[in-house]
Amino acid sequence: MKIATSFLAALLLIGTLGSINTAMSADGVISKDELTADRYCHEKFHSMTGQSLDTDNPVLNNSGAIVDFYGSCNENPVGEDQIQDQKLEAQHRFADDYED
Repeated sequence: MKIATSFLAALLLIGTLGSINTAMSADGVISKDELTADRYCHEKFHSMTGQSLDTDNPVLNNSGAIVDFYGSCNENPVGEDQIQDQKLEAQHRFADDYED
């Protein structure tokens, strides 16, 4: 009986974690911690694909790098400021990797 109860509890925990991960990934935000009462947050979300940064509809890369963001709690992972930041990061990465 103890084994069946433990197995059922483990199965329930795994199912709950899977549904939480799916719900949190719907908008691209992996984690969001509100640090102060005046809406300052620590967020982690997926970066956008390099090909979609120059389009009108940027797409998050769910298997790519993760952006570690500190700032306003209403940050949009595909907003204009994130597009500019990620373009600048790509330029710096290119300069470091390929230029003398």
